[in-house]
This record gives sequence, C-alpha cells and structure tokens, in this order.
Amino acid sequence: MDLASFIGIISGLSLIISAIFLGGDSYNFINIPGLMIVFGGTLATTLITFQFRDVFAAFKAAYFVFSKDKEDPNEAVATMIKLSRISRRQGLMQLAKVKTRSSFLKKACGLLADGSSEEVIRAALTTEIQSLQMRHFIVQDVFRKMGIYAPAFGMLGTLIGLVQMLSHLQDPSNIGPAMATALLTTFYGSFLSTLFFLPVAGKLRSRTVIEIINLEIMREGAISIINNNNPIIIYEKLSSFISSRLRKPLEAMDVRVTS
Repeated sequence: MDLASFIGIISGLSLIISAIFLGGDSYNFINIPGLMIVFGGTLATTLITFQFRDVFAAFKAAYFVFSKDKEDPNEAVATMIKLSRISRRQGLMQLAKVKTRSSFLKKACGLLADGSSEEVIRAALTTEIQSLQMRHFIVQDVFRKMGIYAPAFGMLGTLIGLVQMLSHLQDPSNIGPAMATALLTTFYGSFLSTLFFLPVAGKLRSRTVIEIINLEIMREGAISIINNNNPIIIYEKLSSFISSRLRKPLEAMDVRVTS
C-alpha cells in the first residue's frame, strides 16, 4: 500500500474519532437518516452525472492507487536504455520480441520494429498519451464531483432537519432528534469530502502526472532509438524528465536485457 496514503488516512481517522470519544458520547454522532441523505444523495447524484462504468472505473482506480506503490521514472529510463542496446546490437526487428506488461511500451516497440518514421511514432504515441489523460481526467472528476456533492447534501440534510424541528416546536421531545439530523448531515458531508473524496482526487491526479512522465520518457526514448542515439545520449535526454535529486546515475541503473 502507498505509505503516505496509509499514514494520512489512519492519522486523520484517529484524530477525528479520538476527538469524538474525548468529547462525550460517541452514539450522538450516529444518525441513520443523516447517513442516508449524504451517502445516498452523493452516490445518486454521481450516477446521474457520470456513466456507471466511469464511476466503477474511478473506484477501481482508487483501489489500485492506494494499494500499489508509484512507479519510478528511473525504471522507465533504464528500460529505454535496454531497448536501445538491443536495437544497436540485434536490430530493430528484435524489439518486437520484447516482453512487457505495458501496452504503451509494446506499441512503441511494435512501431520501431515495423520501421516507422519518427513523425509516425511521435504522432501515435502522443495520441496515446492524450487519450490516457482524458480517461484519467474523468476518473479524477468523479471524486472531485463527489467532494462537491457530499457537503451539498449535508446542507440539504441540515435544511430537512430544521424544517422537521420547526414543524414540531409544540413537542419538545422531537426537537432533539431533528436538530441532530440537521447538524450531523453537515458533519458527514464535510467529513467525507475533506478526508476521502477530495484527497483521493488529488492522489489520482498526482499518480497521473507520474504516469504521464513515464510515458513521455518512453516516447522520447523510442524516438531516440529510431535516430540510433547511443545509450549515453539517451540517458542524458530522458533523465531530464526526472528531478536532479531523484535522478539515478547511469552506472547505478540495471540495463541488462532479457528479450
């Protein structure tokens, strides 16, 4: 699991739950009607806004983002250097036999093996990157919208609770439960938006940035290979995508190739 995400979620939940227990009776923060308003309303409005497959893809992406460590761009640089050495020693046709789990890299190797021109390779891979950005934008937007909808339904629940309270002023026994619904729905909406929905959208965006960097490294590496650049030039070109403090020297990279 991503360590920063794990620490953030646990620390956030711990502080809020501790404050609730230290402040008195924790049962006062459980209100079924309020939960129904916020959870049900947020989910319903999200399904109205997006297609079901986009909502499903968003939650699936969130699971993988939080359960897997982020990819290291240095590995993408090392991979392209490996491929450049294969092409220089065995020819471009050999790249078609390279085994990889990345569909993007597989496509790049296929274009190289087919002898495509630099313009064709750049155009094809750039289109792939732009398409990925659009798909990821929709996934991020699902959680951004949920981060907006949850507090809005919290306020809606507050209005419902106030109406119920004002309509039963003659019966003091009903004022307490109605006021609890009014206040707790605002709490639930703000809690979900602040601790879950908006942070998940931010995490997805940061992971997208890293993934785009890796894909751009592969694209520029493929163009360098078609231009028959040597590994040192490829390293200098591709390492520019990485912050200098995170950049591995060429000697520290594992550039052995299994094709």
